[in-house]
Amino acid sequence: MKTRVINFIKRVAAVALFAPAVAMAAGASLHLDKAPVSTEPAALQHGAKLFVNYCMNCHSASFMRYNQLENIGLSEEQIRDNLMFTGERIGDLMKIAMRPVESKVWFGAAPPDLTLIARQRASGDGSGADWLYTYLRQFYRDTERPSGWNNVVFANVGMPHVFWQLQGEQVAKMTDNADGTKKIELSLAKPGTLTVQEYDKAVADLVSFLVWMGEPVAEKRKSIGTVVLIFLAGLFVLAYALKKNYWKDIH
Repeated sequence: MKTRVINFIKRVAAVALFAPAVAMAAGASLHLDKAPVSTEPAALQHGAKLFVNYCMNCHSASFMRYNQLENIGLSEEQIRDNLMFTGERIGDLMKIAMRPVESKVWFGAAPPDLTLIARQRASGDGSGADWLYTYLRQFYRDTERPSGWNNVVFANVGMPHVFWQLQGEQVAKMTDNADGTKKIELSLAKPGTLTVQEYDKAVADLVSFLVWMGEPVAEKRKSIGTVVLIFLAGLFVLAYALKKNYWKDIH
């Protein structure tokens, strides 16, 4: 009995130890493009515009208030006139009216809150920004899906391609790999209102805004951290000089 318990504990420990490695190996085949994340106010403002016009039809950002958009260079008047479609006061949270129960019926799953999505999607294959940047550019037509769309990064996703008018319509060509998996190659069958380069830039701006929204004080934190490190370096020099002077008669 004691031997069985010990063997069971060993198996559990082995699973716990190697499960993360197996998970990373399973996802290693997915290639994520590097997201050109920007902290420039113009990029963040364009990303905010895309977010409220396209994403907030279904997704909330319930940890973010409208007045925090002033931190990316927007005035209160600009926020009220151009971005406040769901709130009444500038201090309101960026929520939507759609209820999760209803959205689950319509889409098969309730659309997630996007305040922290760039941090939640981080993985061993790349950052959350890389995942989002690749995902939003990999939709293709699939008549077998309820929405008419599918995605290379997120197979059988319930979300429709809300940016199809901007990007156009991509079609997929399936080929078999040697290991039995499918390789999907996309081609643009019907152009959208933006060129490929313009659409990639728009997605990059949106992703930049999502990254900023996940941690609005990131740049301030980094600048404070730099000052603190410089201070500690100076303090170390003074402390070392004091130590040398204090112990000079002994050493």
